[in-house]
Amino acid sequence: MTTKKKKKKDFKHWVGKAHLWLGLASGLIVLLLGVTGCIFVFNQEITNWLRNDVMYVKEVKAQAIPPTQLWQTTQQAIGKTGTITNISIYNDPQKSTVFHCYKFGEGHLYYYDNIDEYISVYVDQYTGKVLGVYDEELDFFVFIKALHWSLLLNDAIGQTITGWATLIFVIMLITGIILWWPKNKAARKQRLWFQWKDSTKWRRKNYDLHNILGFYVATVAVILAFTGMVWAFTWFQNLVYAAGAMSVTPPEYLVSKSVITENDKDAAFNKACISAFAKHKDADNIRLGRPADSLAPIDIYIGQNEGTYYKSHQMQFDQYTGAFLAERNHSDKNFGEQLITANYDIHVGAILGIPGKILAFIASFISAMLPVTGFIIWYGRTYKKK
Repeated sequence: MTTKKKKKKDFKHWVGKAHLWLGLASGLIVLLLGVTGCIFVFNQEITNWLRNDVMYVKEVKAQAIPPTQLWQTTQQAIGKTGTITNISIYNDPQKSTVFHCYKFGEGHLYYYDNIDEYISVYVDQYTGKVLGVYDEELDFFVFIKALHWSLLLNDAIGQTITGWATLIFVIMLITGIILWWPKNKAARKQRLWFQWKDSTKWRRKNYDLHNILGFYVATVAVILAFTGMVWAFTWFQNLVYAAGAMSVTPPEYLVSKSVITENDKDAAFNKACISAFAKHKDADNIRLGRPADSLAPIDIYIGQNEGTYYKSHQMQFDQYTGAFLAERNHSDKNFGEQLITANYDIHVGAILGIPGKILAFIASFISAMLPVTGFIIWYGRTYKKK
């Protein structure tokens, strides 16, 4: 009586096992991240469309109300609805000024329990009229972002879960490519496109969807995953920074102090706003708040391009005189810092404009499909009829 020799388990066998069990462990979270990522990609365009009536003033006048006066009248208008923390002023004279009321706490398990205030107020800078007040806490895209960001949990817990699920997803993509990659070139060419016939069964179609789409989306999906991990893990962000900067030396930060005097601080604040736009005439907007204490400077962040964050500058002014103290432009940052600054724009595809967002949308959609099609493959093989 002869016994059959057991087939030796090769490298791909163990890769397949890792691919299977890691997929089963992280599939639901990857599915959720993919779906919410798809939805969130065009949040800015959709929000701007929905708020178009309040984003633009009806009439542009020769002179706008000074920012400090506008701040005061807006705070009086909204009353106890919220406490203004900062202001966004746009270079486009047709765009309304936006005040932000933001106060975020810590210590609670759920994301929404940590929000004390999250309100946006659109104001006509020529008349002082409040055009619209939005409770961002109730905004649909804020909900989607919180779900995508931390599963509606606080950052410490939620981002740890999503971060590790994302890292597993990267391993899944790598092991998937290894499993997909055939030994001979002829077979490889056949796996690069769909070869369906009328007789092709749905199981085969599902298998091809999983493998072929997964292969084509892998590069973009890895980029989306890595940019997501930058937020989830401090060590990974440091790694990306060090790789870009070719140094572990942290970036420079502006550290300036105001000199206490009896001057008009409102006049200094308004002067600083004018100076920032005078220096960056082609910038899209500036964003600033009141100094944190009596020695702090007026910190102004300048957004260079509409709809993106990667190119920005920082300026500091004396809160009592409005005198210029220091600045740090985009060009002053090392590549590692620029890479981290661009992380959001890369993650949502905005770095490449609308084409980039479309690419991010497709990649997120297919990434969400992979756990589903993969589960169907596993289920069919495990429980198929004898």
